[in-house]
This record gives sequence, C-alpha cells and structure tokens, in this order.
Amino acid sequence: MFPVFYLALFLPSPPIFGHYVTAIILGGIIALTGQSIRWTTIGLVYIIRGGKNRQVYAEKLVTDGIFAHCRNPMYVGNVLMLIGTGVLANSLYFLLIGGPFFIFVYQAIIMAEENFLHNKFGAEFEAYKATTGRWIPKFKGLGTTLNSMTFQWKRVILKEYNTSYIWLLGCMLLILKQTYEHEPTAAFDNALHILIGVIALITLTYGTIKYLKKIKRFTSA
Repeated sequence: MFPVFYLALFLPSPPIFGHYVTAIILGGIIALTGQSIRWTTIGLVYIIRGGKNRQVYAEKLVTDGIFAHCRNPMYVGNVLMLIGTGVLANSLYFLLIGGPFFIFVYQAIIMAEENFLHNKFGAEFEAYKATTGRWIPKFKGLGTTLNSMTFQWKRVILKEYNTSYIWLLGCMLLILKQTYEHEPTAAFDNALHILIGVIALITLTYGTIKYLKKIKRFTSA
C-alpha cells in the first residue's frame, strides 16, 4: 500500500502553494523534522517493538530516551516525513487523501500496540502512559534527557540508512520533477546537474554503508 502512495506523489494535482519553491522549503523542513525525530530516537534508545513474526512484540517496556516524552516518536517521525514529502511535492490531493490515510493507519497500529503493552506490562504501562503523550511529546525535561544519554550515531546509520536513502531519493526526484515543470530549459539544465550530483552522492553513500554492513566491517551499534 505504501509504495502506491509513494508513487502518488508524482501524479498531477492542484498545487498547495502558488510557487513550487515555497512547497519545497516548507515540505523539506517538515520532513527533515520527522527524520530528525527518528534519528534522535534511535540514537538514544533502540527499541524492538514494531513486530516479530508479524505479531506485535516487546521485550521490555522502553521508557527512556525520547520515549520518556512521547510513546510513539518513530511513528510521529514517519507521519511528519510523509506529510512533509507531500507538501514538498506541492500535491494538494496527496495532502488531503494521503495525510488522513497515514494518520489513520498509524493510529490503528498504535492502538494495537498499546493494547498489547497493557496486557503484557499492566500497571507499569499505565503509569508510563499517564506521564507521556501518544502523539504530542511532553517537552519538560527534554534537555536533561538529551544531555544525560550517549548518542549512538553508528546505530542510527545502521538502522536508518535505508529509510533515509529512500526518503532523500524521493525528495530529489520530486524537486527534479517540479523544476522541470516550472523552470525554463536553461535553468532546468543547471538544476539537473546539481540534483544528479546529489543523487549520485547519496546513492554512493548508501551503497558503501550497505556493503560495509554486508561484509561486517560496520557493525558496531
């Protein structure tokens, strides 16, 4: 389902903003905020809760790191990245249809996971639930949290390089598409060289990480 909506970003749609550069800047900020939330969350604490053998799974109740302020920071990051990419694409249809759809899907996932956590951890989960927001983070004490923990940047690269690459590649292609549609040929040619260079760089980085991971030269997390 998600690849279909990904492709929908490239379909014709009425614009959100009159100038496509506004959409690129605002959408990029929103999406980068979502990606940064994911990077920060993984860098502080790695959680195995998304599922195991197609079942909701949790080894323990994770309550530190960003999880001390929001119960679902990874999903918050995902939604911001999806909405931000829709804004960057300047696609009104995607924002009106895709935005509510993704929020509905993630809300359903969260409800299932929280029901699992309630059944497994009982009062411990209820106490944690009382001090954190499901979607909206509680920022009190966030500075203390960030300063008191060690950021594991290698873990971020190993766990997030695939997601980051797909997202960045999609953004570059959307910018390329919009530049082609709105700029004269000469300006598009200049932008094309820059964007191809960026795409080549992120693809090379992605391939390098993937190779080093495969030969176990980059495994520390």
